Amino acid sequence: MPEESYVTVSAHCMLTGARPGFGNRISHSHRRTSRRFDPNIQSKRYWLPGEGRYVRLRLSARAVKTVDAIGVEAAVARIRARGVRV
Repeated sequence: MPEESYVTVSAHCMLTGARPGFGNRISHSHRRTSRRFDPNIQSKRYWLPGEGRYVRLRLSARAVKTVDAIGVEAAVARIRARGVRV
């Protein structure tokens, strides 16, 4: 997989790295067809006081709670440590 810093994945969390999971739909007759389980991705805008600007982050619902718990500065530091440009 190429570097994440220049690859944009639609259903992908910048903080936790959550990506779609894959499985099967199973009908009443038990036929199986392929399906995707997408993470609950939300686009959130946060104020970064250290840089004096807003950043827009694409986060899963669980990651939004993580940002609330650890703070936006620490969350952006974790995102940058993963090699993602903010």
